[in-house]
Amino acid sequence: MRPARWLALGSLLALAALLEGRLVGEEEAGFGECDRFFYAGTPPAGLAAEAHVKICQRSAGAERFATLYSSRDRIPVYSAFRAARPAAGGAEPRWLVEPQIDDPASNLEEGTDETDAIASVNNLGSGQALSADYVDSDYQRGQLFPFSLGSDFHVATFALTNAAPMTPSFRERWYMNLNSLMDRALGPQCGGGEDLYILTGAVPSDQRVHGKVTVPAFVWLAACCAVPGSGWAMGFVKHTRDGDVIEDVMVKELEKLLPFNPQLFRDNCGETEQDTERMKKILEVVNQVQDEERAVQWEEGASARSSAKSERSALLPPEASEERSSFWGKFMGLLVTPVIKLFQLLYYLAVGILKNIMYLLWFVTKQVINGIESCLYRLGSATISYFLAIGEELASIPWKVLKVMVKIIRAVLRILCCLLKAVCRVLGIPVRVLVDVAAFPVHTIGAVPIVCRDIAVGLGGTISLLFDAAFGTMGGLFQVFFSICKRIGYKVTFDNSGEF
Repeated sequence: MRPARWLALGSLLALAALLEGRLVGEEEAGFGECDRFFYAGTPPAGLAAEAHVKICQRSAGAERFATLYSSRDRIPVYSAFRAARPAAGGAEPRWLVEPQIDDPASNLEEGTDETDAIASVNNLGSGQALSADYVDSDYQRGQLFPFSLGSDFHVATFALTNAAPMTPSFRERWYMNLNSLMDRALGPQCGGGEDLYILTGAVPSDQRVHGKVTVPAFVWLAACCAVPGSGWAMGFVKHTRDGDVIEDVMVKELEKLLPFNPQLFRDNCGETEQDTERMKKILEVVNQVQDEERAVQWEEGASARSSAKSERSALLPPEASEERSSFWGKFMGLLVTPVIKLFQLLYYLAVGILKNIMYLLWFVTKQVINGIESCLYRLGSATISYFLAIGEELASIPWKVLKVMVKIIRAVLRILCCLLKAVCRVLGIPVRVLVDVAAFPVHTIGAVPIVCRDIAVGLGGTISLLFDAAFGTMGGLFQVFFSICKRIGYKVTFDNSGEF
C-alpha cells in the first residue's frame, strides 16, 4: 500500500511545479497507478482537503484499490475499486496499517501487519486508527470495500484505512446489501462487472469511539457502468440508525448528500447515454433486497423475543418443561406453522402495500413541499424586492432633502444679491451727484488754460486778419494808382518791379 503523493515520481513533479510557480490541486495529482480504479481515470472532484490522504492500496506488489483517507476522522472518505468475482471464503487475516501516514520517512511501500508495525513505524496511530481504538466499545471494524467483493480478500481489504466503526448488526447487513446488490443487480446488468466502477464511502458524524475514531452517520455506494451504449449510474445510502434499510438514489442526489457537494464520476458516468431499462431492473432487485433486509430485521427481533422466552422457560422445573415439549410442542408446532406462514405472507403483502403507499405519499408530499417552497421563494423574493425599494427610497430622502435645502439657500442668496444691487443703485444716485458737484471746480479750473489758449488763438487770428486787410488795401490802392498813371500817359519805369 503506497500513498500516491508519496511516490517518488509524483514528488519530483510536484517539486518541479512549485519551482515553476504552478499550483497543482489534489484532484490533478490523482492516485498514481490506482487511477485505473476510477471511471475515465478521474478521481472524484471536490473532496480534497488538508486532512485527506490519497492511498494506492497495494498487495503482493500490485495495486488492488484506492482509498481517500481522513487522518482527522481516522476513517476513509471513500474506497474505489473495480468489480471482481467474489473470492472463496477463508480465515480472516490480521489487520494492516499504512506505515507512511504516521511515518513519512518509512521505506515500507505496502500495508504492514499492525503487530509488526509497532516496532518498525514511528508515531504509529498519530494519523490513523488502530485496532486498540475499537477495544471495549460497541463497534467493530467495518470494511467499506468488503473482502467478499475482492479477489485478494485475505490481504488488501483488511487495511485499517479501509475500515470504519460499525455495530455488529449494521456491519452484517451492510455486507449482505453489498453482496446482494453486486451479485444480483450491479454485476449482471453491467456485462458481468468487467466495466463496473464502484465507490464506497462514509460520512462522519459527531460521535467518536473513545474520542478518536469517528462513527459514520451513514455509508454510501456509487456504481458506474461504462459499457458503451448500455451504461448507467446508481447510488445507494445506508444510515447507521437501527431499522433503516439501504436506499437507492440517483448519483446527483447522492452528491448533494455528501460534504463539499463533489462530482463522483466524470460527466456523471456518461449521463446522456445511460440505459434506463437496466436501471429499472436494478431498482426491482433493490426492492427485493430491501424486503429481505426488513425480513432479516423482523427475524432478528423474533429470535430476540424467543431467546427471552427460552430464558423464562429455563426457570421452570425440568419435568414440566419436558412434559410440555413432548406433546404440546409437536401439536402447537403443527398447528402454528401454517398460521406463521400465513402471517409472514400477510406481513410481506402489508409491507409491500405500505411501502408503495409511503412512496406515493412521499411523492405527493415532495411535490407539495416543492410547490410551497416555490411559492415561499417567490413571496420572499417579492418581499425582499419591496423592502429593498422602500429602503432605497428611504435612503434617498436625506439626499433629496439636502438638494432642496441647497436650492433654497441658493434662492435666498440670489434674493439677497438682488436686494444689495438695488440698495447700491439707490444709494449710488446722490453719491454720483455729490461726486459731480465736487468735481465741478476741478473741471472748471482745468478748463481755464484751455479757454485762455482759445482766446489767445482768437486774438492772434484777429490781429493777423487786420494786418492782412491793411496790406491788402494798400496793395489795392497802389495798383489803382499805377493804373491811373498808365491811363494819363505817364510811363514809369521800374528796374526791379518785383521788390514791392
